[in-house]
Amino acid sequence: MKSPVRKHKGPKPRPANDNSNLRDRMHAARIGWRETLLGAIGWGAAMALSAQASLWLSNAAITSHYWSLTALFFAGATLAWPLSLSAFRFIAFGRGREPAFAAAVLCLILFTIGMTAVLFAIIYRNFYAQWHGDPFTKLWLIQLAFTSASALYQFAVVGLRLYMPLGVALLFATALLLARGITVKNR
Repeated sequence: MKSPVRKHKGPKPRPANDNSNLRDRMHAARIGWRETLLGAIGWGAAMALSAQASLWLSNAAITSHYWSLTALFFAGATLAWPLSLSAFRFIAFGRGREPAFAAAVLCLILFTIGMTAVLFAIIYRNFYAQWHGDPFTKLWLIQLAFTSASALYQFAVVGLRLYMPLGVALLFATALLLARGITVKNR
């Protein structure tokens, strides 16, 4: 006795070389100039405010580098915003609110800390460049590598705590707003 063949119910399977989802993700990752500019200024101001709050809470802002640190954290977050927003939209495309929230948190953390650390390393390296060897020699490359590595280490030890009191709350609030916005656009 033969059993009847059941028809597959659901979406048709796609061929292995179908890249329409990738194209859709790439299209969703594009951002406009208005949301880039306004978001970058807002995110930069939020991270600068976080650095200022941390400096005030830790040592009553008694440092000669108060405004330099504020500018560094503003610039790092401002430059990180377009990258993190595009990466977030690419990752969160077609997902629910919870995965979109997790993607927003991940992208904002990675790009903001990464960009600020790179800017700090550039400033750190420029200060110590006066004692380095001639450019593009073997000694210079070694000095560049170790100076950059020590700058990144110093930022990880000293700089990350400037995000702590207020930055975490602002991070979660921003990620929640981004996750809400992406789920509204996907409907």
